Amino acid sequence: MSTVTHGNELHLEASGGLAPDDGVWREVHRIVFPSRADIDVLPLYVDFSQSEGYASAESDSMEFVNTGTGESDTEAAGDRRSLTVPAGKRYSLGSYFNAFPASYWRRWTRAEKIRFSGTFLGYGTVTLFKSNARGSRQRVTSWRVDGEAQLTEELTLAPFADGGWYWIDVAGGSEALTLVEAAWSAPVADQPAGKASIGVTTFNRPDYCVKTLNALAADASVLEVLDEIVIVDQGTQKVRDEDGFAEVEALLGAKLRIIEQPNLGGSGGFARGMFEAVRGERSKYVLLLDDDVNIEPEGIVRAVQFGDACRKPTLVGGHMFDMYDRSVLHTLGEAVNLYRFFWGPARGLYHGHNLAASNLRQTPWMHRRVDTDYNGWWMCLIPVEVVKEIGLSLPAFIKWDDAEYGLRAMEHGYSTVSLPGACVWHVSWNDKDDTIDWQAYYHERNRFLVALLYSPYERGGRLFRESSYTDVKHLISMQYYAQALRNRALTDLLKGPEHLHELLGATLPAVRALRAEYPDAQVAAEPDAFPTPKRGKPAHKGKEPQAPRRGMLLPWAAQAALRQLRAPKPEAAQRPDATLAASDGKWWELSLYDSAVVSMADGKGAVWYRRDARKFRSLLAESADLHRRMLTAWPQLRAEYKAALPEVTSMRAWADTFGVDLDAPREGD
Repeated sequence: MSTVTHGNELHLEASGGLAPDDGVWREVHRIVFPSRADIDVLPLYVDFSQSEGYASAESDSMEFVNTGTGESDTEAAGDRRSLTVPAGKRYSLGSYFNAFPASYWRRWTRAEKIRFSGTFLGYGTVTLFKSNARGSRQRVTSWRVDGEAQLTEELTLAPFADGGWYWIDVAGGSEALTLVEAAWSAPVADQPAGKASIGVTTFNRPDYCVKTLNALAADASVLEVLDEIVIVDQGTQKVRDEDGFAEVEALLGAKLRIIEQPNLGGSGGFARGMFEAVRGERSKYVLLLDDDVNIEPEGIVRAVQFGDACRKPTLVGGHMFDMYDRSVLHTLGEAVNLYRFFWGPARGLYHGHNLAASNLRQTPWMHRRVDTDYNGWWMCLIPVEVVKEIGLSLPAFIKWDDAEYGLRAMEHGYSTVSLPGACVWHVSWNDKDDTIDWQAYYHERNRFLVALLYSPYERGGRLFRESSYTDVKHLISMQYYAQALRNRALTDLLKGPEHLHELLGATLPAVRALRAEYPDAQVAAEPDAFPTPKRGKPAHKGKEPQAPRRGMLLPWAAQAALRQLRAPKPEAAQRPDATLAASDGKWWELSLYDSAVVSMADGKGAVWYRRDARKFRSLLAESADLHRRMLTAWPQLRAEYKAALPEVTSMRAWADTFGVDLDAPREGD
């Protein structure tokens, strides 16, 4: 390759593919593009905007200089690896998928440097940039391309302790410039490449499963890093019977296994995936995937390669994007607030960032490295040696199983990294409200359970106070079914750790059967299923209802509670006082009515809440008694659950629950 140096620019006239692998370097982050049909995700791969973020000289804040917003070029991506930039245009690969997350590699892996290699064809300029933790852009070098060129640059990871990325911009000159293929490599080929077993847990989503299997089967690079794909089918609509399954089964061959078992929830399905990976004795990792996701196969390859490069065994998670608004990132990282004992975005983050509106280069907080407590099991890679040491999933059925595992791994010295560029698309939480359906039981029980195991506070910090507040909110909102389930949750928790496996498969049918006893749990899909509201004097005296101010909360709560103790108007049982959208059905407004019809968050129906003073008194008294008993028994319960954790998460305990002879050879091996 001949080069002519012009100051900081290199003029290349060369041909050939990417720089050869010399036995030390390994491709760890290939530049990829979506199919032309996926135009709504194009901003995650290419940034067409000319806007940049710059650090202010006076402070740590960022200022934005907008030199014009470019329109997305939906024809730019020629195939999976190539991109063509028209003459006079400039496209940036400073994007979620194609920028290199240098700070994550600097913090967690053995690599001290990385290498960019790319093959280009045409005329134009390629410019290499980096950023720091504040998001300020810094030019590294640039090349002028005339004809066909292979560009290579070794780059240090030293400045990326707290954050920062590397990326390239590609600009067409007098004619178009095509990126033929490019990748980021690291000198981490000193260890054998690991392979993973994928564990997918499914319940009556066979169409999603077949779609995921087809996406995996179509990508040779993914198949190279997989030992097997285990579908744990716990539903009544079997994956085996889905249209297209036979064809994809033939494509995957011995790499695919279908295991059918009773419905043991997400934790039971994911535990089975771990269980099979341990018994298989050949995979370095088990990769847990939700069933109702769309995948980016390259993210799976990146997660495995990142895991291989880590200095010690590390859990590698993928991010979650919104399936129905596909450029919206759920969060860059998750943490557990140990005082409140509740999950949420890690420090400085929030849910729901739209990268189509503000891409990586225009979003300074995305340049700071985010350290996490756990990663959601929509996508999470776990080293099998970690599973062997700390155990399988907690038998929690659903909710908190992923957070608990991250906290457990942390206690054993293993970190979780939520890796940019590895992700799935999943239904957003905004389209659900699972705190008022059958899942209310698991929200309450498992939050207390995990707090018993990991809260550093003598009585769980703020947990009891928040739980009591939530109970009152449900009750003054006339959500008696949800409150009955929350009471049942604490009742079961007081039984001790032996109930976890005993009730794993039996609780869900029981809590669903309880729904028949509560009118507020009956969802009607038809708009005319309920009577029209009876108009009278507005409950809130014509004013917009608002949450009570902090200083007025106690007097307001006392007044609301007294109102709940009085008998409702007789006519409220015949016609509702109001009809409310899901977004308006807040506890402070519902407390004003004797009855109200409220839409469900998923938009598929509505429920009719009717005030019942007897149920209010009974459920509130039961809640108060259960919280008193839990608070009194906390030290003893904490000791019992902590002592039992290694056993209830063991291979032997789960084998008994699965009905598997642990001493017999694994079926199919």
